Amino acid sequence: MADDLKSATVKGVWWSLLERYATQGVSFIITLVMANILSPDEYGLIGMLAIFISLSQVFIDGGFANALIQKNKRTDTDFSTVFWINLGIGLLCYILLFIFAPAIASFFKQDILKPITRIYSINLILNSLCAVNKVKLTIDINFKTQLKISLSAAIISGIAGIICAFQGYGVWAIVVQLNVSAFVTTILSFVYVRWKPALVFSKDSFKSLFGYGSKLLVAQTINTLYVNIYNVAIGKRYSKSQLGLYTRARQFGEIISTNLTSVMTRVLYPVLSRVQDNDKQLIGAYRKFISMVAFILFPCALGLCGIARPMVVALITEKWVGCVPLLQILTFAYLCDGITIINLNLLYVKGKSNIVLRLEIIKKSIAVCFLLIAIRFGVKAICLSLVLYSFIALIINTRNTKKILNYGFLSQMRDLFPYFICALVIMAIALGLDYILDNNWVVLALSLTICPVTYFLLCYLFKLNALKEMASIISTNRYCPVWLNRFIDKLF
Repeated sequence: MADDLKSATVKGVWWSLLERYATQGVSFIITLVMANILSPDEYGLIGMLAIFISLSQVFIDGGFANALIQKNKRTDTDFSTVFWINLGIGLLCYILLFIFAPAIASFFKQDILKPITRIYSINLILNSLCAVNKVKLTIDINFKTQLKISLSAAIISGIAGIICAFQGYGVWAIVVQLNVSAFVTTILSFVYVRWKPALVFSKDSFKSLFGYGSKLLVAQTINTLYVNIYNVAIGKRYSKSQLGLYTRARQFGEIISTNLTSVMTRVLYPVLSRVQDNDKQLIGAYRKFISMVAFILFPCALGLCGIARPMVVALITEKWVGCVPLLQILTFAYLCDGITIINLNLLYVKGKSNIVLRLEIIKKSIAVCFLLIAIRFGVKAICLSLVLYSFIALIINTRNTKKILNYGFLSQMRDLFPYFICALVIMAIALGLDYILDNNWVVLALSLTICPVTYFLLCYLFKLNALKEMASIISTNRYCPVWLNRFIDKLF
C-alpha cells in the first residue's frame, strides 16, 4: 500500500506540476505581452470584480467537489446530482450579477463596470458546466488530461486576448481572454472525460454530500471574501492604478508560490484520503510531503523576492515598478500560506470540516481587524498586515494538526527551518547582484544560475531529507537518463 501511495503521489505531482506550470508559462508570456500594451488602470478594473466572480465560483462548487473527493464510495447519481446543483447555482449567480451590475459600477464609481460585469460573469455558467468533470479527473489523479485541457485553453484564449489588445480594445481584451478560456475549458472537458450527467437528482445524495460540504462551503466563502476584500478596500479607498499594481504583484507571486501550493494540495488531498483511517501511514506521508513543499516553495518564494525589481522592469517596463515593493513583502506571506494550506488539507482528509469552519471564522476575523488598521497607512501597510496575519494563521492551524496527529507548530518548524535558512541565503545573493549590477537582464541571468546551484549545494551540505527524497523520485523515474541516475547514486 505504501508503494502504491508513493507511486500515485509521484505520478500525480509530476503531471500536476506540468499541467499547472506549462499552462502558467503560456499564460505568463501572454500576460507579459498584454501588460506591455495595457495599463495598470485596466487591470485594476478587472481586480474590482474579483470578489464577485470568486465568491460566485465558491457557491458553484458549494463544497461538493471536496465532498466527492473525500467520499470513498461514489456513484454516478452523486456526480449527476452535483452537476445539476452546480448548473443551477451558476445560472443564479449570473442573473444576480447581471441585475446588480449598475450597483457595482456605482460603488466603485466606474460606469464601464456595468457592461464588463454582465459579459465577464458569463464564465460562471461555463465553469459550472465543467466542474464535475474536473472533480472526476482529480479523483483519478489524472492531471495529464487536465494538462491537455488547460494548456489548450490558455493558448487559444491568450491569442484572442492579444489580438484584442493590439486592436485597442483595452480592458475588453482581458474580458475576452477570460471568457474564451472558460469556453474552451468547458468544451474540452466533455471531449476528454466523456461523461454525461443523467437526468436525476437524488435527495439522499445531496444530504450526504452537503453534510460534509456545507461547512467547507461556509469556510471557503469566508476565505474568498478575505482574499478579495483587499481588492475592494484598495479599489474603493485608493486609485484603480494602485489596485492594478497590487493585483499585478499578487499575480507574480501566485505564478510560483500559490500555484506550487495548489499543485501539491491537488495531489495531497486525494492521495491521503486513501489512507485517512491509518494514522501511522498518514503522518509518515504527511511529514515527507510538507518537507518537499518547503524544499521547493521556500527558495522559489524568497528567490522571487530577490529578483523582483529586475524581473518586473525587464519584463513589463518601468510603468509597473510600483508593484515591486508590494511583491517583495507578499512573498513572506506566501511562505506561511503554503504551509498553512497544507495543514488545512490534513483536516479535510480527516473529515474535520467543522474544525475548518471554526478556524476560518477565527482567522479571518483577525485578518479584517488588521486590514482596518493598515488601510489608513497605504497599500504597503496592507501587504505587511497580510504577512502578519499569515504567520498567525499558521500558528492557529498547526495547533489542530498537533491535536490530530501530534505534529504541531514547533515540530513542523524544526523540520522546515533549514530550508528557510538556505532560501534566505539565495535571496540575499539575488538582492546583492541587483545592488551591484545595473543591467536587469544580466542580474536575472546570474541570479537564475547562481541561486539554484547555491541552494542545492547548501541542502546537500546540510544533508536535508527532502533533497534525498527528490533525488530518489528522479532516479526511479523511467525517463531519468542513465548518466543522471549514476550521478545521483554517487552523491547519495
